[in-house]
Amino acid sequence: MIKKTILDLHRDTAEEFHAKRKFPITVVLDNVRSLNNIGSVFRTSDAFCVERILLCGITATPPSPEIHKTALGAEDSVDWSYFPDTLSALRSLGPEWTLCAVEQTHQSISLERFEVDPSRKYALVLGHEVYGVDQAVVDACHHSIELPQFGTKHSLNVAVTAGIAIWHFARPHFP
Repeated sequence: MIKKTILDLHRDTAEEFHAKRKFPITVVLDNVRSLNNIGSVFRTSDAFCVERILLCGITATPPSPEIHKTALGAEDSVDWSYFPDTLSALRSLGPEWTLCAVEQTHQSISLERFEVDPSRKYALVLGHEVYGVDQAVVDACHHSIELPQFGTKHSLNVAVTAGIAIWHFARPHFP
């Protein structure tokens, strides 16, 4: 097996990425504090052709050297907007979006059991590294989705969680 070179990958330019049709997924970051996590979510969102990212509350925005360190330029390819509060961000999406808090609640649906309808638009809300998605934001969502875990820890890193959840929601759209 020979590894592919960067030229073998035939990746889009930022301009080509902006022009192409995106998967109907919006990522909403509710008070995510780590700039490295924010950058990682940008990079994953680019990889899975996410429509946009909504950065809310204390979540930092580009340009930022710390975000760029993990985004590696995805902060320039993925569309994003900033909102002072997450509820305003959710209201801006409109009624055609299905709002999914990625959070452990008493009503959570385990991710592998959540069937993605490819004809629908989904917003995935991910929260603060310690406190998770704010309760008022959870209350505003249609679903709460939980990633199954089998070890001693009760949560995953928010950027890892984002990657797993985005993949699950993008999968029905793969060519």
